[in-house]
Amino acid sequence: MNRVKRVVHATAAEVNGLSGKGVTAAVLDTGIALHPDLSGRIAGFADFVGGQKQPYDDSGHGTHVAGCLCGNGKCSNGLYAGIAPGCRLVVCKVLDERGDGNVAAMIEGIRYVLDTRRIYHTRILNISVGIGSIREAALEQELLSWIAKAWNAGLFVAVAAGNNGPAPDSVSAMGLQAHVVSVGCHDGRQTPGHKNACAAYSGRGPANGRVKKPDLVAPGKNIMACSPGAGNLYSMKSGTSMSTPLVSGAIALALEKDPLLTNLEVKMMLRESTEDMGLPRNQQGWGKFNCQKFLAL
Repeated sequence: MNRVKRVVHATAAEVNGLSGKGVTAAVLDTGIALHPDLSGRIAGFADFVGGQKQPYDDSGHGTHVAGCLCGNGKCSNGLYAGIAPGCRLVVCKVLDERGDGNVAAMIEGIRYVLDTRRIYHTRILNISVGIGSIREAALEQELLSWIAKAWNAGLFVAVAAGNNGPAPDSVSAMGLQAHVVSVGCHDGRQTPGHKNACAAYSGRGPANGRVKKPDLVAPGKNIMACSPGAGNLYSMKSGTSMSTPLVSGAIALALEKDPLLTNLEVKMMLRESTEDMGLPRNQQGWGKFNCQKFLAL
């Protein structure tokens, strides 16, 4: 994560000591482990898969996403700390141990976050879940309606673009909506002379530009963050699922700095913070994310 923070310009010096303190982010995923790097900051947990009351993660994906967003690096002397190590979490388990889920569980998760947002002061909804085409049109519209409700209620919704690229029109169905910011993945390499490229698997919009997605890209390759394993406190994962909480974490920093920011203001700040990679719009979106520039706006 230290490498990633250098790539997106989110080191402690570059973010002026901001940590996301006082901000809560909701994560819809496979759950969350009681990891030391997240201790004391899991404000709420709801399980829409197994119905358990205590936090758990039988996959590891959700814990890794949370670590990218707000792990404090306690077990690594700060080496694998996330972007917003002071941010609190509300976690909804909507995916099983294989990372599979259904639309009904996703809707229940969004409903829970909406119902509890004033209790936990939740401002961000991170969905590092890729959903392809949904066969039942009515069910798809219901899900998208709930996402719009979350946005309109003041929750900033960041959604993974999905890992079904490089074909055109491969962005996750949830990431195509106007009421979200969809995050794709670039390689995050810092080799001198290397020009960053979008990962081949990163979901992308139609080649004709009809839908302007993804919105932006962030590093998502070989990211080391929290793991629920007792013997291995950290693990390496890749994908747009890892890129998305980097942006969510940065939003937590911005909201700590200015709690009155609206969703539209944050979205415009994200757009202005990006750097052109010289790639087609349907691959890079606005460009690659720069956290220092974002927080300076």
